[in-house]
Amino acid sequence: MAKRRANGEGTIRKRADGRWEGMYTVGKNPETGKQIFKNVLGKTQKEVKDKLKKAIEESKNVDFVKSDKYTVGSWLDVWYENYALIKVRPSSHSTYKGYIENHIKPNIGKIKLNKLTSLDLQKLYKKLLESGRVDRIESRNQPKGLSVKTVRNINQIISSALDVAVTEKLISMNVAKSCALPKQEQKEMHTLTQSQLNQLFAEADKSGVFELYYLDLATGLRRGELLGLKWENIDFENKTITVRQQVMRIDGKTIEAPLKTKNAYRIILIGDDVIEVLKKQKAKEIGEFVFHNEKGEAISPDSVNNMLARVLKRAGLPKIRFHDLRHTFATLALQNGVDVKTVSGMLGHFSAGFTLDTYTHVTTESQVKAANTMSSILTNAVG
Repeated sequence: MAKRRANGEGTIRKRADGRWEGMYTVGKNPETGKQIFKNVLGKTQKEVKDKLKKAIEESKNVDFVKSDKYTVGSWLDVWYENYALIKVRPSSHSTYKGYIENHIKPNIGKIKLNKLTSLDLQKLYKKLLESGRVDRIESRNQPKGLSVKTVRNINQIISSALDVAVTEKLISMNVAKSCALPKQEQKEMHTLTQSQLNQLFAEADKSGVFELYYLDLATGLRRGELLGLKWENIDFENKTITVRQQVMRIDGKTIEAPLKTKNAYRIILIGDDVIEVLKKQKAKEIGEFVFHNEKGEAISPDSVNNMLARVLKRAGLPKIRFHDLRHTFATLALQNGVDVKTVSGMLGHFSAGFTLDTYTHVTTESQVKAANTMSSILTNAVG
């Protein structure tokens, strides 16, 4: 027989299977007028008593009538249409939608929103890391699992949606926040030496892309920023470049997009050498973009990557990412005495501290040189 407790404390009984069960009400169904019951289970009476107390307390912040209407999938649809499309940058809309449709909904979309657990999410992330890649022709030769970065991004989407669900009283807590996420491994940074730069420029000149690489190595622009440059962004008289847009590849299309952060919007001073290189590039002008394809349109970021791989191979240089050209700029600038704050501003970083952390290997070398210099000065002073 069920043991009745004080009003609002629920009831506890021992079931035929030997387990203990606690029952409690969370409101009435507006259509039928009947009470809505929830339960907790445990091996002992004390375990159920503790669970029941916690469940009743959490239920005070949940509207179970609304909550029961949603699965994880249906709530993500609501969240995407009413929150993500407003809050997230337009350039990220298709990425979010792809994560939801290709990875989240097929795996956990049918689970009731108020039944989702952190274990459900842990199992999802493990599966995605092992075999989550969508089977497409362009990804046939890539690893079957998703990258750590992608899985962490998916968790961020789920967590954002669950935060709103908590606010809307659909769930009592965000279970995504208690998940153990895979650690993001820092990609190894590769930079070119002075002699390697000579080889790169020689081969790039033969391939007709010298100006592209020279400008990137002189300014440290991100790939998308470099490809998004228009002639209206170049001030030949005042020797400046205004960075105000980028080029991205989304849904198979090369498009213009806003920059990712407010710090990315910046004005960069350039030297006479860069001005001369830009003048040579302007002689090839057939459109608004500084660097363009044969039709005068923006170049696809993917084609630039492929071109770099070919140039490096012909030049007999090790394979590096296009982003490593940016690292090369920063490393050479710091090694040759350009102060960290100036380099940080040119790179569009949010703080000089971030630049210091990113290029610790360079700043450490500078500190060693400074220490040796001061040691020599003080030693001579004592002598």
